[in-house]
Order: sequence, then C-alpha cells, then structure tokens
Amino acid sequence: MGNVTFKINGYEYTMKKGITILDASFETRKLAKEYLQHPIPTLYYLKGVVDIDESGVCVVEADGKLVNASKTRVAEGMEIATRTPEVIRVRKEALARILEGHNKSCLYCMRNTSCELQDLLHEYGFTDEASLPVEKLEQPDLSSRVLVRDNNKCIKCKRCINVCAKMQAVSAITACGEGLDTLVTPSSPKGLDAGSCVNCGQCVAVCPVGALTEIDQTDLVKKALEDSEKYVVVQVAPAVRAALGEGFEFPVGVDVEGRIAEALHRAGFDRVYDTKFGADLTIVEESNELIQRIREDGVLPMITSCCPGWVKYAEHFYPDLLDHLSTCKSPHQMQGAIVKSYIAQKEGIPKENIVMVSVMPCTAKKFEITREDECGAGVPDVDISITTNELVKLLKEKEIQLEAMNPKARFDDPLGQGTGAGVIFGATGGVMEAALRTAAERLSGKTSETLEYTNVRGMNGIKEASVELGGTVYKVAVASGLANANALLTKIKSGEAEYQFIEIMACPGGCVNGGGQPHQPASVRALTDVPKKRAEALYENDRHSKIRKSHENAAIKEVYDNFLGEVGGEKAHRLLHTGYVMR
Repeated sequence: MGNVTFKINGYEYTMKKGITILDASFETRKLAKEYLQHPIPTLYYLKGVVDIDESGVCVVEADGKLVNASKTRVAEGMEIATRTPEVIRVRKEALARILEGHNKSCLYCMRNTSCELQDLLHEYGFTDEASLPVEKLEQPDLSSRVLVRDNNKCIKCKRCINVCAKMQAVSAITACGEGLDTLVTPSSPKGLDAGSCVNCGQCVAVCPVGALTEIDQTDLVKKALEDSEKYVVVQVAPAVRAALGEGFEFPVGVDVEGRIAEALHRAGFDRVYDTKFGADLTIVEESNELIQRIREDGVLPMITSCCPGWVKYAEHFYPDLLDHLSTCKSPHQMQGAIVKSYIAQKEGIPKENIVMVSVMPCTAKKFEITREDECGAGVPDVDISITTNELVKLLKEKEIQLEAMNPKARFDDPLGQGTGAGVIFGATGGVMEAALRTAAERLSGKTSETLEYTNVRGMNGIKEASVELGGTVYKVAVASGLANANALLTKIKSGEAEYQFIEIMACPGGCVNGGGQPHQPASVRALTDVPKKRAEALYENDRHSKIRKSHENAAIKEVYDNFLGEVGGEKAHRLLHTGYVMR
C-alpha cells in the first residue's frame, strides 16, 4: 500500500498509507521520546468494538480544518495539530454537552478513578459542574441479579450494543436515535434479566463510564467478616492473579499470586484458598467423563461447562445441545462444595456457619451461585461471588496496598494447592490443554511426556486441532467469544465439522478478559493485547510450577482417598456435578 509522510504538531512522521489520524496518534505512543507522542482523546472509540468516535472529543486540525480524527485518513504532506485553542474549545464543548445528561455522582460510582470520562474532565479542567436535577434522573435497571444498568451515566457510545451483538451474538441491549439523543435500552422492555442476557459482563468491560457495572457485593463480604459466628473462606480464580495488580498501578499482565494470598489473610478471612485446586478437581472429573463417553459410545462432542456465561447461552440458544455439556460444575462451585463437606467435616465446623466467598474475573459467576443444583452439601456451594474489580475496592477500603504484600506468600493448605494445569484455566484453550494432559495418561495408561499443547493456545476466536491420545487421534476445538461459539456450533449442527471434545468460554480470550476484570482505557487497548498479556502471565506460572498435571496434585489425591472415593463415583457425582435447563 505504501507510506505517506506528514506532520503532527510540527514533527514529521512516515507511516502506512490509509491509516486514520487517530491510528497515527496511537503509533506515536510507541515511540520512546515523550515529545514525539501525540495522544488524541476518545470516548466512543474502542479497538475492535467501535471504530468511529462520534463523541465530539476526537477532533484535530488537519491542514487548518477541524476534522474527526477517527474518520480522516492521513495524506501526503498533511499538517496535523492536536491541541490548538480551537481544538481545545471544541473538545470542551463536547464534554459539556455530555455532562448535561450525565449523573455526576462520581464518589459513589463503581468506576470512580477508572472512568474514561472522568479522566478527560480532569484533563480539560471541569471541576464543579452542577448535578442533574432529581426530576431528570431515571431509575436504574436493577432487574438483573448480576448487572446494574444506569442510563443516568450513559454517554451513548454504543460500545455495549456492539460487543453484545457482534462479539457475543446475544443482542441483549439495543438503541434507537442518534448522537446524544440515542436511547440505550435492554432488548426486553422488562429489563436485562427478562431478555436473553447471559451475564457475561462484556458490556461492563467495554463501558467507558459507570453506566454498566456489576452488582457490588463487597458490603456482604465485610458483614460476614465482622460476624464472629461465621467462618469466612475465600477462594481466588486463576485469572485474577494476572489482572488484580492493574487496580494498583502494576503493568498489564503481572502475576501477583503471592501478594493476593497475603492481602486476603490481612483482610481477615479465616481460610484463603486457590481455585486452581478446584480447576484440578474439575479436570480429574471432566477427563473421566470424557473417557467414559468415548468408551461407552456416549454423547459427543462433549463440551466444557466451566463457564456460566456459555452455559446460560446454551440454555437460551442451543437447548438441543445441552446433553453435550459436561455435567461437571465449574471449579469454584466444586471447591465450595468440598469446603462445605470435606473441610467442614475435617475441621469440625458446621457447614451452615461457613461463608464461601469466590473472587472471580467473571460477572456470570454471580448468577451461577443462584442456580439450582449448586448445593452439593445441602447448602449453597458458594455464598458470595465478587469480581476482581470488587476485590480491588475491598482491599483499598481496608487500606491494604498490594505492592506492599509479600510476593512469595502462600495460600492455605490443602485447598491452596494446585498445578500449572489449574492455573492456565484462565486463558482460552487452557481447560482443553489441562484436560489433554490428564486424558492422555488415562487413555494410554502410560506417563505422557507431552505437557504443552500449543495448537490450542492463542487469542484466535476458534482453534481446531487433532491430538493423539492412547494411540487414537481425536479432533478437538476451542472457541472464545459467544459469536465464535455460535459459528462453531453452527458448523457442527450442519455436519461441516466433527469433534470429540470442545472448550467454550463466553469472553473473548477467556477468563483473563472477563467482565469483572480491571478496566483498561481505549488508549491502552489500542496498543496492547490485554487478554494476551494476562494469558502470558498464566502460562509463565504454569512453566514454573513443580506439578503441571491435575491428577498429580497431592491434595486432590488426598480428597479422593479420604473422602470422595472413586473418581466419578456416587459421592463425587452428588457433590461435583450438576444439570441444565432450557430457557
């Protein structure tokens, strides 16, 4: 295509022909010298979700004319100015128009300090604007058990609509009108919960403000911690360790596993466990189920059931395929069931007094803990599920600084023990790879030297592979993002593709990109593959793990030997397996 040479704020650059001025500004951010970097503000734009920024702030002067930087392409000899008095004036006017319909209750907002609008208001000198009159405030949509939708904070960017329709194939949110007159609403007039929302939280992940948030349950956690009669146990999902640090200004993709363990001990939890134990337990049960289906001519392909967003999507859109889903509960539900049965018995604690708290990258877990058949010990497996974002909030309220925690601290035994296989659950393809490590040995009866199934790794939305297990070649597939899952399942139903085992995760990139993970602004997402960086931290953790196969976890063996009995047996099935419903 060739290159073009142009100037931004008097500095000359040569870049690929055809890119927009906004893209060119992102390219300058890669340069080492700060004076050569020329950020242009955005509010609506988000790479891969919304390509055109119509907020009014994404403007520059090009050859003396005001233009939209996300629409205008660089040209040979073009002179671009990003901060002239006229550009600043127009951006301030655009922000003022947005503020006219925006509820400015920032102190009480879940997105306070991680809000793209708030950052721009600070940068452009907005300090003491009047709040919306009470008569103009709409009642937030509280119909969902997972999400809060507050139109008083909505800036009409349509990121949520695009991600829900294009990437998730759900379309639970829609809009009518243009610009700031747009009305963003759930597809059902009765609210999000009445529609086909699968609670994946991708709308929350892309919202630049606080118009869409998870329901904050940190007060429930604090109340439990303050109750002397309660034995409060917390578990942390694998993907959390690769993202929590971002809430404390760590770079993207730093593994803070040990720091989390110490922080949660300091927060006052009675036991601090690692959900990679539950992930290992899931693999042991799930691989056993897969082998049974293969040997006994059961329903194939078997599809993973770890992701509650995917499970609810299947219940809404593919009820005819529910028999294909593994009956295994998700890892944190399995772990909760073991805490309230085995650990309760071992430590002499009434199961009714145990409060099980899960820290998850996922908003859909909040719905999952309310499902029927998630009470293996006769009480709910998990009582409270909070997101990574909520844990950031909780630790800051308790004045626990993550950077001051010991990076080598450990989770409590026995359910703090886990393998590298359990850790990679947080990345797309990780469940598949972990299952293959165990299934290879179960099917062959021999120790397998293969640990890394790299052909199921990576951020591609659909991955396919043929793997040899016990002398037989099996076809497997991995999908992340529900639109990709939809495409894969359509191929299966039409007979175009045939597999024995499939992993599906609702969120693009897997749990590392869950709806409850720390927010990164459009400027960061334009330059950094955030899910990939977080996933790399998990794979690095796996590489340095002493044990990398789930069935070799000594704590797993102990639980089966002393409590569960046979893998896939009656007791294991009662505690660790579940069922599904058509919706």
